[in-house]
Amino acid sequence: MKKILITGATGYIGGLLLNRLLREGYSVQALIRDSGKGALLPPEVRLFKGDLFETGVLEQAMRGVEEVYHVAAFARPWAPDLSTFNRINVEGTENVLKAAAKMSVRRVVFTSTAGVFGPSLDGGPVDEAQEHRGLMRTEYDRSKSRAEAIIQKRVGEGQDIVIVNPSRVYGPGPLALDNGVTKMIRLHLAGKFRVLPGDGNSIGNYVFIEDVVKGHMLAMAHGIAGERYALGGENVSYRQFFEKLSQVSGVSYRMFTLPSGLMRASAEFMQLRANWFGIPPVITPEWVGRFLEHWALSVGKAEQKLGYTPLPLEEGLRQTVQWLKQAG
Repeated sequence: MKKILITGATGYIGGLLLNRLLREGYSVQALIRDSGKGALLPPEVRLFKGDLFETGVLEQAMRGVEEVYHVAAFARPWAPDLSTFNRINVEGTENVLKAAAKMSVRRVVFTSTAGVFGPSLDGGPVDEAQEHRGLMRTEYDRSKSRAEAIIQKRVGEGQDIVIVNPSRVYGPGPLALDNGVTKMIRLHLAGKFRVLPGDGNSIGNYVFIEDVVKGHMLAMAHGIAGERYALGGENVSYRQFFEKLSQVSGVSYRMFTLPSGLMRASAEFMQLRANWFGIPPVITPEWVGRFLEHWALSVGKAEQKLGYTPLPLEEGLRQTVQWLKQAG
């Protein structure tokens, strides 16, 4: 039985990936920081308590492991100390890769973000070959880009590492910070989210969680070391997203546009409040800019090279709405 280690197994993507691997008969181990969250994982998972900076624990967790999914990351819009992004997403990733090399792990799949490709400035979808044009808006994207640079260096030295780049993930699963799209869907169905950023016509790419999980496993099985694979779904504007959500749910509300100037002013106020009082902002000025740009994405490479087949948005939304109703 193949032995696999997952970092970030108590998160949104990592947790569903872990369950999928168990269903398919793998022996799964998990690196966890929080014993309370670890206790909620299936009993057959072998737990190693520690973080990305405990070298001994990392190496122990990788003993006899063939494959590592490095999903753990600091994926929040804000941190009191911006160096947190670099520490966890860059330095922590390097520690995982060093331990994997020392323990002779066959392959590592690293979870990055489609944000490193940059926005689709000309309106057409971007792909893995695009170098980010212009300044990356968020520290999260910048940290993932730096981590990818380290990966390319290590691949050049002979280590087998594959990168996957999910877009905006949604679907059944814990409604935590890393499942923000599903939280938005739930609020909208309750009539509590009726806002379209800017003019509502900015395009984003939305991918169902089960497709992201399958994409990770396909990258592990068929990916090429040093290559990155965009794991996305359908490109739609905010208006189109909520129109499709209304169609599958039968719930329809009048939507209101939120002018970009007002969005920026609100974000700047929340940023100041966060700096003064430590209250986490709902959105920061840098994320406002990200939301107002187009982020159309091509998944042709993953489809052709991995056999990746994303679910249509309407079907993904239908399954998500059904799950939300069942979950209450």
